[in-house]
Amino acid sequence: MRAPDLIEDGWCLESGEDYHQLNPETFEIPDAAVRRNLRIGDFAKLIFAVAVEGDEDPIYERMWVVVREVAGEGYYGLLDNAPDIDENDEFWIGTELPFGPEHVIEVQAGDAESGTYAARTPLREWPRD
Repeated sequence: MRAPDLIEDGWCLESGEDYHQLNPETFEIPDAAVRRNLRIGDFAKLIFAVAVEGDEDPIYERMWVVVREVAGEGYYGLLDNAPDIDENDEFWIGTELPFGPEHVIEVQAGDAESGTYAARTPLREWPRD
């Protein structure tokens, strides 16, 4: 599974595990077992770094995705938030993206509605290698 790249794709994911290691008392994440055993329809919150034209540094946003597919040790999900970035033309609700357990900073169990959402055709599919 190809990971998103800030230069190539205009966005990437930050490692929640890295943030937790830097600040374990103030940046809590779910246990590794929880992050490695997500099911289709579950919600995972991820940290996105998004390039913005004219800015040297990316903008960071925490957004929810719904797990769409379990792929080996990673996942494909559908973005379930509208980013708060005016210049954004890469992300919108329903965009498919890959992520791994190391990216997950929060988890919520799915339900029938999120399972139905996960089964829909993505507005933009992530290329499979």
